[in-house]
Amino acid sequence: MSTLPAIRLHNTLTRRTEPLVPLEPGRVGIYTCGSTVYKYAHIGNLRTYLFGDLLHRTLEYLGYEVRYVKNITDVGHMRDDQLDAIDGEDKIERAAETEGKSPMEIADFYTQAWLEDEALLNILRADVMPRATDHIGEMVSLTERLLENGLAYEVDGTIYYDVSEFPSYGQLSGQKVEETHAGHRVEVESDKRDPADFALWKRAGERRLMKWPSPWGDGFPGWHIECSAMSLKHLGERFDVHTGGIDLKFPHHEDEIAQSEGALAHPVVSVWLHGEFLTMDDAKMAKSKGNIIRVADLPELGYEPLAFRYLALTAHYRSKLDFTADAMHAAASGLARLRRAAAGPDEPVDLSIEPMAGHRTRFTDAVADDLATPRALAIAHEVAADASLTDAQRRALLLDFDRVLGLSLERPAEVEAPLPEGAEELLERRAAARAARDFAASDALRDELAALGVEVRDTPEGQETTVRAS
Repeated sequence: MSTLPAIRLHNTLTRRTEPLVPLEPGRVGIYTCGSTVYKYAHIGNLRTYLFGDLLHRTLEYLGYEVRYVKNITDVGHMRDDQLDAIDGEDKIERAAETEGKSPMEIADFYTQAWLEDEALLNILRADVMPRATDHIGEMVSLTERLLENGLAYEVDGTIYYDVSEFPSYGQLSGQKVEETHAGHRVEVESDKRDPADFALWKRAGERRLMKWPSPWGDGFPGWHIECSAMSLKHLGERFDVHTGGIDLKFPHHEDEIAQSEGALAHPVVSVWLHGEFLTMDDAKMAKSKGNIIRVADLPELGYEPLAFRYLALTAHYRSKLDFTADAMHAAASGLARLRRAAAGPDEPVDLSIEPMAGHRTRFTDAVADDLATPRALAIAHEVAADASLTDAQRRALLLDFDRVLGLSLERPAEVEAPLPEGAEELLERRAAARAARDFAASDALRDELAALGVEVRDTPEGQETTVRAS
């Protein structure tokens, strides 16, 4: 087998960007923590799944065979303070009560909504999407193994992981055990030996709907045990990459490591990758705060869903990204430029000859350098503007890049609506005001244009306009 291009990734565990060395040459196993299906996923959640999709697409672009597993959390997922109570409130059970449905109806409905949102963003379907409720047996077995290994203890039908028995606890997050108490909600954990210990299995009270038999009585799994059990079942006792949002680094992923390595007595995951938050006007987007936008909401705001995918590509996955109207206007404009450039004839093109080969090498180098999508997008725009390329060559290169970018560049660009009456004169006056550095007048003219339905963004090339639908 020919040598495949190397890819470098920033490993949270080692704090270094280093070459990925697959356990099996040419094949990569990836696990991503998927959605907790009790509410609609928002675009902040989807940014994390976009980053996993980008890794998936990049590896396949480079020639690797990928086995991608992304779970569905349809039980559990309670905070440690909720886990402390026998009848602690499960998010799915709470949603079922609120909406007058059964827990499984809730899980099925929001699973389908999540998958539809992913499809709108061209996120490739994972090879395996295991549901937590289908893996209760594996979770019980893993818990039994941890008890046998002296890493867990029982308190009245509840099984806790004994963090003091796992010396490397904290290796992922960089926290010492005494510093992890806040993350495990110490004020409510009276039945544990140590506040940092966490639940593997919880005894169920009479009011609990989602519960299963176990050697310790009827109960339900802790959140963290789910991903250990499902990743080990579907990827084996060692696999290459585990991805998730930065908020999962501690305690979820830290606890996964303790569980999986505690059971098997060897490292399981080679590389841990974490994506940063999406903010909205500089505030973290979160269901609990109510400042959320769904992918399905974007058309009502005047944006194609793939414009959001483009926006996500403008920032490195390890950098925070702010969702604003100006940023989305710019993303929509950038996407339209690439689609216009890709509108050439669909003719056979040899990508191995110059100047195509040079562009393709630089694009490959960018995405293989820890998924450097801002560089990759810049190279795509250089191709779009390269006058030495024929229309067919430009199209072929951009569609080749789109195997990673996932922007459906084969689609025709939307035709910009004509400027409303009076807008052209206001734009000329605003350009003159900016040239004279009269920014107060410039801002006032921007407001007048907005009242006409014309959004203006200033770029190094001048004013870009978007005519909003009436």
